[in-house]
Amino acid sequence: MQTSLTPEARERIGGRLKSANVEFAAKYPGESSARQPVHTVYGGAHLFRPETARKLGDLALRSVEVHAPEPAAFATAIGFDRALAERVYERVLAKLRSEPVEDYRIDFEDGYGHRDGAEEDRDAERTALEAVKGLAAGSLAPFLGIRIKALTEELRDRAIRTLDIFLTTWAARSGTALPPNFVVTLPKVTIPEQVSALADALDLFEQHLGFASGSLGLQIMVETPQGVSRLSEMAESSRGRCRGVDFGAYDYTAACGVSSPHQHLLHPACDYARNAMQVALSGTGIRLTDGGTNLMPVPPHVHSAWKFHYAHIRHSLMSGFYSGWDLHPAQLPVRYAAVFAFFLEGMEEASQRLRGFMEKAARATVTGGIFDDAATGQGLLNFFLRAIACGALTEPEAEPLTGLTMAELRSGSFANILDGRRNQ
Repeated sequence: MQTSLTPEARERIGGRLKSANVEFAAKYPGESSARQPVHTVYGGAHLFRPETARKLGDLALRSVEVHAPEPAAFATAIGFDRALAERVYERVLAKLRSEPVEDYRIDFEDGYGHRDGAEEDRDAERTALEAVKGLAAGSLAPFLGIRIKALTEELRDRAIRTLDIFLTTWAARSGTALPPNFVVTLPKVTIPEQVSALADALDLFEQHLGFASGSLGLQIMVETPQGVSRLSEMAESSRGRCRGVDFGAYDYTAACGVSSPHQHLLHPACDYARNAMQVALSGTGIRLTDGGTNLMPVPPHVHSAWKFHYAHIRHSLMSGFYSGWDLHPAQLPVRYAAVFAFFLEGMEEASQRLRGFMEKAARATVTGGIFDDAATGQGLLNFFLRAIACGALTEPEAEPLTGLTMAELRSGSFANILDGRRNQ
């Protein structure tokens, strides 16, 4: 076949693009296949104990037992499809018994408040010792972290001192074996320099205490319009330490001038912030977490609060945010019910599309009236990976639904699956 460009010309064009493409791939590696917790539970540092996660699970189970003692009542109380009641109810209870909290944040900020300096010193030391006990006993949540105070002029010394005491105590008692997936959450970030300052501090802690280089991750909490607008800069200022970004809806909407009765996750201002977060961090592998619901499910408002919380979680999931905050143990059943129902109700359609796509060797096709091309293949795979990770779907259930082997599913890469099948 006749062509116009010489091999040398094509090589020159390719050479110009190579370094730029390599740089882009390094900066935007794509969505991480690592597990993302479906929530973060914030609890005041003064309340933290090694058995905190299990205690929260027991309280969550009790709330279901009292306020929704059977599947249909549970579905009605929360507001999800009653056709899924049995499956969701069974899986929620199993989750609350086995792993009630996926990510727990020992909170020295809003959940702790302003206390005497000596008291915070004692709590910073005590929580580190309690976390060491929990790690040894296997009772900690699979993801754990500490939220320090903001690095503003009035609070920065207190924030760094609390972190110093916690990490120094941990290293003295437990050595360099950090809890799995440990992060330091930095709240109310307004400028990139606050993130780079925390990264500098974490560099020093690793050097002085013997932790592996880069092992201390950080999490940015954006709660202001300024923070949202400069999020990309902030993530870069972390120098590779940023594991996730949390959205603080109530501080954010207040800063936007939204009046108190309308400060909630469904407000259009929050939609804008979520979209801006996705645009700023798309492809970086940094996990995004939505804000929380501040209406607590306590009598006599349990069912109404459950419905309110469910609506928020559902909106987050539809917006592409697969994680959010939880602040009360009775919110945990709603969190898992909402996530499980979201994946289960979309399972049949996603299964048909993925299987149809694979059967046609990943060529553009129409399944059930929906056009799919190669760009959607990874998205369909991610749907099932997230469903497995959160407990909505088991691995044995996933194989017949997807038409993929467990080895293929675990690879997390649609392109690699296609390459492997072509080479068979």
